[in-house]
Amino acid sequence: MSLSPLSGKVAVILGGTGGIGFAAGDALARLGASIVLAGRNHDGAASAAAALPAGNHLAASAEIRDSASLRELAASVLHHYGRIDILVNAAGFTRAVPHADLDALDDDLIDELFAVNWRGQFAAIRAFAPHLRAGGDGLVVNVGSIAGRNGQGSNVAYCAAKAGLDAMAMSLGRALAPEIRVLNVSPGVVDTDFVPGRDAAFNERAARTTPLKRIGRAQDVAEAIAACATTLRFATGTTLVVDGGRLLG
Repeated sequence: MSLSPLSGKVAVILGGTGGIGFAAGDALARLGASIVLAGRNHDGAASAAAALPAGNHLAASAEIRDSASLRELAASVLHHYGRIDILVNAAGFTRAVPHADLDALDDDLIDELFAVNWRGQFAAIRAFAPHLRAGGDGLVVNVGSIAGRNGQGSNVAYCAAKAGLDAMAMSLGRALAPEIRVLNVSPGVVDTDFVPGRDAAFNERAARTTPLKRIGRAQDVAEAIAACATTLRFATGTTLVVDGGRLLG
């Protein structure tokens, strides 16, 4: 009997209590990986981890804006499992601000958006890189957005931060090779509560203007992340768009 594709691997999901983060953990668990679901609230992470398919899973708390917290998480996971193979950066934050309303996008909000959506991802990679490198076959998957390419996201700073993730994948895909691959998975509109204020009417309008005539599901993004870990093994430093053709505009 053959082993599952990710049997023996350990995957850490930052933002693991969110829709995409949990779906990614579920998909990787079904492929045999042990999953660490990390969120800001330990109780929420524990509830989410309990809902994963049976396996050697762990709940953890971490603050994406706090580099010390991320280093502590990496050390804790290594102590528990003895290895770390996959890091999925699914943590994120946004707020809808009309692009033309320049005053509404104040400095504090800009700083928070970049801290959560770019600096935190880099800090997580920095914290986990030594452990990912040790196995010789590490993988980082950042969850980006087509907003980084079309500039049509929830606000201008969010678009810029997601564009920065595309650039980060290219830079670190080169710098960390061959021991660590770095990929982005870039969804369009996804049926989660990630963007406050988006309702069913917004989703229906988005579906009508998407070539595949529906918006994304968290599982669509999770399957792309799973592919990065299993079948797309000769890819690094690039972005996989999973948006139903919405970027074609």
